[in-house]
Amino acid sequence: MKAETDKIKIKLSDEKQIECVAGTIIKDLIDHQLTKNNLQEIIAAKLDGDLVDLSRPLFTNTSLEPVTFDSAEGKKIYRHSTSHVMAQAVKDLFPAAKIAIGPAIEDGFYYDFDLDRPFTPQDLERIEERMKEIIQQDLPFQRLELSKEQAQKIFQERREDYKLELLKDIEEDTVSLYQQGNFIDLCRGPHVLSSGKLRAIKLLNVAGAYWRGDEKNKMLQRIYGTAFATPEALTEYLKRLEEAKERDHRALGRQLDLFSVQEEIGPGLIHWHPKGAIIRMTIEEFWKKEHLKRGYQLVYTPHIASRKIYEISGHLETYQEYMYSPMDIDGVPYWVKPMNCPGHIKIYQTKLRSYRELPIRYAELGTVYRYERSGVLHGMLRVRGFTQDDSHIFCHPEQLPAEILQVLDLVDFMMSTFGFDYHAYLATRPEKSIGGEEAWAKATTALREALSKREIDYKIDPGGGVFYGPKIDIKLLDALGREWQGPTIQVDFNLPERFDINYVGPDGNRHRVVMIHRTVLGSMERFIGTLIEHYAGVFPLWLAPVQVLVLTITERHIEYGERVLQDLRNNDIRAEADFRNELIGYKIREGQLAKTPYMAVIGDREIANGTVSVRTRKKKELTTLRVEDLISKMKKEIADKII
Repeated sequence: MKAETDKIKIKLSDEKQIECVAGTIIKDLIDHQLTKNNLQEIIAAKLDGDLVDLSRPLFTNTSLEPVTFDSAEGKKIYRHSTSHVMAQAVKDLFPAAKIAIGPAIEDGFYYDFDLDRPFTPQDLERIEERMKEIIQQDLPFQRLELSKEQAQKIFQERREDYKLELLKDIEEDTVSLYQQGNFIDLCRGPHVLSSGKLRAIKLLNVAGAYWRGDEKNKMLQRIYGTAFATPEALTEYLKRLEEAKERDHRALGRQLDLFSVQEEIGPGLIHWHPKGAIIRMTIEEFWKKEHLKRGYQLVYTPHIASRKIYEISGHLETYQEYMYSPMDIDGVPYWVKPMNCPGHIKIYQTKLRSYRELPIRYAELGTVYRYERSGVLHGMLRVRGFTQDDSHIFCHPEQLPAEILQVLDLVDFMMSTFGFDYHAYLATRPEKSIGGEEAWAKATTALREALSKREIDYKIDPGGGVFYGPKIDIKLLDALGREWQGPTIQVDFNLPERFDINYVGPDGNRHRVVMIHRTVLGSMERFIGTLIEHYAGVFPLWLAPVQVLVLTITERHIEYGERVLQDLRNNDIRAEADFRNELIGYKIREGQLAKTPYMAVIGDREIANGTVSVRTRKKKELTTLRVEDLISKMKKEIADKII
């Protein structure tokens, strides 16, 4: 380490190099030597790629890159700092509360607390007010580097049992703590310079959360909040949250009678009600038709399989934590399937295949079961049993590039049909995986080249691949700009080796196939849950469970109404009727609340003229049409899949 009178060289992110005295604080260097970002205040820095506090002194030659709120790292630091302020506020108001963990998350932060009574909405208001007082005090975030023994003593004195447990898991002899005012937390950092840098905060809600996500541990209280660099940005975010609440698929699912989760049967298991089942059936029929047009063959495989198949596939080696406990059948352990691929492989292997048969594309709407912790279950979006629109393509290596491109084209067609834009991610090898480096490299290269050829912008997701291969993940963008997991394309050289999957080439010898695992929607549960939120329950005509509602003004109009209803149904239009003895305005309002695309009103004039008065959910005025003209109009809109 250089003496504080020595000069050191600092390389900036714009390749400019400056000199400063050893021991200079990063903040001072930024204040006096660097040009500040015009849009965002600098809140932290990177030294040779490592995130550090602005209070860090510089003693060696290094590269320095300012970090602002507009970066993902800056947002995380800012919100993590806010979680510390919230924990301090809770401890000030509820000294008996024990603190657990408080990370930044997407769009906000949370902190878990152990308190012998539940937090109320009034408590959140008090905590938020106390946070604002702490922010006004502008308390510095001070980094303390101590031995584990010293840290243990601090948290023993404060009776912070959860921090002591976390300390036991740290292997290093030295740990870092952060202190602002009288509050101390175990933390790697970095943080903003002081609490006064936090300008726009809001506490959102309280939820239950098991300590370390394990149902065997104690249930803690998790307070969620968010923080932004400006009040304007916070206001805009809260507006988006309100709109998101209005689009929440769980609330709309109840309101529109689409699905339910029955706790007596089990969490994470979806019950499709008649209207939800119609939406699912419509999508599945469309999916099957498009796959048959593209040369796929439909298959069905059992819901359970024996131990042997999962030993070969590697699931028991790398995926067992997501599989449910086996059942004993004739002394043999059987698992409910977590994936469909082993079944498709065994269908392929029922006979010797020639290169002339390839590619073989098997497609299945296959229901699988995977363990998810109860704390992460979320309506239709995170479940324990779901139906994948699954497919496995068996091809020889020369066919691989074209097959990936065809899948990308099908994905794009599907997404545009449902009205989604999307982002693409290339997910690379995870730490827990099977197979050699060469196979992984070939598979990753094939996916990368396909994305480039289709000129699809993508980001790298390091370690995000599945255990047998890399993948392209497609994230759907809904009407609010939120990302949702959707299609995935995986190239696999490993399962063909493990299962000895071959074809006979032109030379008469056996050669390894290459497998592509892919979905073009994801799971039916998650995809339809996403659609509900994307459309806010206002499904386009071709997907609407009830496409037209036939309404009568009085009882004498029912006979004609029944004929109209049957004409519509005979033309494959999903029609329902409301022939109740209620005011027509009341019936129309109910139809609007049900988000029905068309309403056909029948009175004396309509009977006399052989017509119906048509009202859409978008337009309040009535249009008079002959029944056959209404049918023709609706059939064209359904066929065109107008969104």
